Amino acid sequence: MKKILDYIKEIKPVDTSNDQQVQKKLDSLTKPPGSLGRLEEIVKDFARGSANSAPKIQKKTIFVMAGDHGVAESGVSAFPAEVTPQMVLNFLNGGAAINVLARHSGCETKIVDMGVKSDFQNPTGLIDRKIGHGTKNIVDGPAMTEEETVKAVMAGIRLAEEAANDGSDIIGTGEMGIANTTPATAIFCALLGFSPRDITGSGTGLDEKGISRKAEVIQKALKKNEPFGSPLETLMKLGGFEIAGLVGLILGGAKMNVPVVVDGFISTAAAVVAMEAAPSVRRKLFFAHLSNEKGHRMVLEKLDVKPILDFEMRLGEGTGAALAISVIDASLKIFNEMATFESAGVSDAV
Repeated sequence: MKKILDYIKEIKPVDTSNDQQVQKKLDSLTKPPGSLGRLEEIVKDFARGSANSAPKIQKKTIFVMAGDHGVAESGVSAFPAEVTPQMVLNFLNGGAAINVLARHSGCETKIVDMGVKSDFQNPTGLIDRKIGHGTKNIVDGPAMTEEETVKAVMAGIRLAEEAANDGSDIIGTGEMGIANTTPATAIFCALLGFSPRDITGSGTGLDEKGISRKAEVIQKALKKNEPFGSPLETLMKLGGFEIAGLVGLILGGAKMNVPVVVDGFISTAAAVVAMEAAPSVRRKLFFAHLSNEKGHRMVLEKLDVKPILDFEMRLGEGTGAALAISVIDASLKIFNEMATFESAGVSDAV
C-alpha cells in the first residue's frame, strides 16, 4: 500500500486563507447577510476545497465506475450479476437515469470498467481500467489482493488527475455493481463500528428475509476477514474494484484541489475509506444526498456531515451527485453573477 500512502502525504489541508475575501464578497451582494443560507456555505466550502477566492464551475465530470462482486453468489441481491454489464451498455447508450440527470446538469459522464465480469467488445466511450473479472466472495476471505487494491485506487487517482488537467472544476462519483451495497455495508461496520443488523438495507429490493440473510453474510465476512489493521486493508478485504476506484478518485480530486461530490450509499463507503486514510480529504468533499438505503442516515450522522439533498433516492449511478452539482453550480453563479449593493445602486443596511 506504500504507493497510495506516499500519494496521501502529498494531499494538502483545505485552504482557508481566502475565507475573509469570499465572505466580504458574499456580504456585498444585494441581499441581507446570510439570507441564502446553505447556498452561501456551499460557496465558502467550494472556495476552500478548490483553493480559489473566485470559484466558478465551467466543466463538470461524473465518473460511473462499474465492477462485479463475488459476494453476489451468496444471494445478497434481488438482481442477477448479469445486470452489471447490461447497465454499463445502457450508460454508454445514454439511456440510464444518470445520463438524463447528467445532461440536465451539464455534466460529462465517463463510464469506467473497473472489474466487470464480462468483456466488452470495444464499445464506444468505455474507459477500460479492468483490474479483474469481479472480486472474490468476502465470505471466504479478502475481496482483493493488495496488488489489485493498489492498482484500482491508483487508477481512480489517475482519472481524477486527468480530469483536473483537462479542466474539470468539480467531480462527481457514481457506481454500478450488483451486490455492492453488501461490501459497502461491511466497510461501514468495520470502520465505523456499526452492527450489520442495524444498517443492512434492501439494496436493489430484498424482502425482510433477504435483508436478514444479507446481514448474516456481512457478519460472516467481517468475522472471516478480521482484524482490520488500516482503512486500506479494510478496503482490500471487504471492498470492490469500483469502490477502490472511487477511493482513488476522491484522493486524486483532493490532491488536485478539485472538489468531489460524493453520491450515495456506495460512494460514501469509498469516502469513509478515503477520509480515514487521509483526514485532510474530508473538507474537500460535498455529500450529495441522503440515500433512502437503510443505514445511510446513521452513517452521515456518525460522520457529522449534512448532505445537500434529501429526495428519498437510492439508485446510485451518480444520480444524487448530478443533482447536487446543479445546486453547487447555482450557488457559485449567485456568487459570480449577482449584483453588489454598489454596482446596483442599492442602499446597504445601516
